[in-house]
Amino acid sequence: MSFSWTPHRFAGGALALDVANSVILRIDPERSIDRFAEPQQMHAFPKAAEKFSAERSLFGDLAPVPAENHTPFIALREAIDRYFRARVRGDDAQALLADFLEATAAILRRAERNSLEAATAHSALRLLADEEISRMKICGSCGWLFLDRSRNRSRTWCDMAVCGNRVKANRHYHRRKKEAAS
Repeated sequence: MSFSWTPHRFAGGALALDVANSVILRIDPERSIDRFAEPQQMHAFPKAAEKFSAERSLFGDLAPVPAENHTPFIALREAIDRYFRARVRGDDAQALLADFLEATAAILRRAERNSLEAATAHSALRLLADEEISRMKICGSCGWLFLDRSRNRSRTWCDMAVCGNRVKANRHYHRRKKEAAS
């Protein structure tokens, strides 16, 4: 499958969320696609993050995840997603917090300082400690995690240009169809 890392793929507002969002349609297991399942996609992600991530100025040049760190990095990605998704939903996340912190510690013990996995761990810890965690939401269209940095906290989509347009186009289609049937 042909795929490229575009600005939309970095709509999370934090590198840790962009990494968690590397699973497309996570909310629909039958259609879900893990972009990091293809090694070349995981290898290309750091260069794209340097261009498009909201936190690119914090991390600078990022080295790809070495093959021996793929498994712990994916474990970190999944722990980030489970913990923050539970927080947004208001679920009891104490056990998930422990898993998240263990996965983060495992990465920080083994990763090189300028690596994607270290930057992801640092980004996740910043989210945990930052007041912005209260601005985290789940996209109503694709299910991605994102930070709502709008003034009135009214965003419902990760990216208006993609998910917002899809929802609005779908509403328009159904409204026109209903009008035509009347």
